[in-house]
Amino acid sequence: MSLVETALARIPQPYRDLAIKHRELVKFAFVGGTTWIIDTTVFLLLKSTVLETKPLTAKIMAVLIATIVSYVMNREWSFRTRGGREKHHEALLFFLVSGIGVGVYSAPLAVSRYLLHLQIPEVSLLTQEVADFVSGQIVGTLVGMAFRWWAFRRFVFPDENVRRQVPGATP
Repeated sequence: MSLVETALARIPQPYRDLAIKHRELVKFAFVGGTTWIIDTTVFLLLKSTVLETKPLTAKIMAVLIATIVSYVMNREWSFRTRGGREKHHEALLFFLVSGIGVGVYSAPLAVSRYLLHLQIPEVSLLTQEVADFVSGQIVGTLVGMAFRWWAFRRFVFPDENVRRQVPGATP
């Protein structure tokens, strides 16, 4: 039994049927969760060390690193049967959509810091850090993932069941 099948078997009904029906979305969400952990770890590491005074730069770098991992995982797992484009064209579109996504992901942090002035000395260090986390890691991630889900299916991997499936591989 594959990892996906094992995970699906643990989901109670009627949610299991829903997860199976939307398997591609579940995989995309799993990839998103994995890359969110990468993004968060890199963001917090950079923001607390070498980019302490540049949180927006730290966020953009973290998203870029997570995006590279996301491409590999989405192409080879989440959207493994979708395609319709030559690989180099697909990769270019993926990174273009993801580049736009960097702006979408980063916008809430920019609003928090530079429009709402939720930064020292206007607010306490704790308030700044909570605002950075909520705006950058929660709001930005949710808005960015919704945008990317739509754009990947629409532009990057537009056609269903066009890539050869490997016999015995996990769907």
